[in-house]
Amino acid sequence: MEHLFKTFLLFAATALCEIIGCYLPYLWLRKGGSAFLLLPAAISLMLFVWLLTLHPAATGRVYAAYGGVYVSVALLWLWQVDGVKPDRWDITGCMIMLIGMAVILLGPRASN
Repeated sequence: MEHLFKTFLLFAATALCEIIGCYLPYLWLRKGGSAFLLLPAAISLMLFVWLLTLHPAATGRVYAAYGGVYVSVALLWLWQVDGVKPDRWDITGCMIMLIGMAVILLGPRASN
């Protein structure tokens, strides 16, 4: 169970780095922010890529499972940063994604 919790935290940190790395250029391009936002954006995206390498599972499976957590973090971002409260359809979709992620991560595997 501890391994699952650590994996989820790693996925959440990865998602946050990806969202920040994309949000900062958005602020620069669409909201008139400073071009200096590109430096922390680049660092955040490098950290995102590095965090993806820390997972022991096959990369395709990691990316597929990561998608479920990314959706969750994106909805939290929508609520906390954009000020838009997720509705019941957002929450339902998020729960479906997290169930899918659990199936991918926890499903029995044949030994190779």
